[in-house]
Amino acid sequence: MDESQLDQMLEEAREKMGRIVAHARQELAAVRTGRASGGLVEKLEVDYYGSPTPLRQLAALSVPDPRTLVVTPFDKGAVKAIEKAILGSNLGLTPSSDGQVIRIAFPPLTEETRKDMVKLAKHMAEEGRVSVRNLRRGVRHELEAKEKAGELSSDELSRVEKALEKVTHEMIEELDRHLVAKEHELLEV
Repeated sequence: MDESQLDQMLEEAREKMGRIVAHARQELAAVRTGRASGGLVEKLEVDYYGSPTPLRQLAALSVPDPRTLVVTPFDKGAVKAIEKAILGSNLGLTPSSDGQVIRIAFPPLTEETRKDMVKLAKHMAEEGRVSVRNLRRGVRHELEAKEKAGELSSDELSRVEKALEKVTHEMIEELDRHLVAKEHELLEV
């Protein structure tokens, strides 16, 4: 196996790990804080004329103040469907509408709720770490199989494993940074 193929394997692993981190970051963004955030509702599926459509495709989201989210539908006929989706989302949010726009007030979180949300965020980050490590394990098994087949020398295997370990640590550190930021956001009163 030549150098470029090994580098390509590492680059593919980096890209896949990057997608895992991006997914975990999106999941963390959806964890409710006491602050208004479009990330919390933008992926909600709205029953729009019989087909499930993400809210971000149906409306503009804005945050005029830290405790209010304003949803402005592109089609005024979708207001009721959007309200229904928000109410049915289990986010604990109550939308109010004037027929043109939907306002969502974010009540301050209780201390107990904040702690529960931190636990949830930690769980999501741990799932991301586990996924990154599982990907690393899969690449390692693939490399070890190539070494046994004689396609890879033990020196090359060692070099690539060190590089793979470095990438894994970078991705896990990035996940941890996102978790720390989310914890700070959740515990901020």
